[in-house]
Amino acid sequence: MRSRVVPIVLALLLLILQWQLWTGRGSVPEVSKLEDKLSAQKESNARASLANDRLASEVNDLKEGLEMVEERARQELGMVKPDEVFVQITH
Repeated sequence: MRSRVVPIVLALLLLILQWQLWTGRGSVPEVSKLEDKLSAQKESNARASLANDRLASEVNDLKEGLEMVEERARQELGMVKPDEVFVQITH
């Protein structure tokens, strides 16, 4: 009788472990979903980092040089220097 109990207990433990592996917390499907979410978040972070770098560069340009300020004033506000003539070409 004792020789039958040990294999049955081991088989039950194996079934419980397999159940946890495939359906429980930290299961194979759950890990796969989390890896997908992680890669999507990394891509989002990379895009945000590029945008931050561009904005930091633009802020630095605005702080250091007047050329960027002049370019912005010309493009966005349509400003011209006193001795210039503004010519607008439409297509």
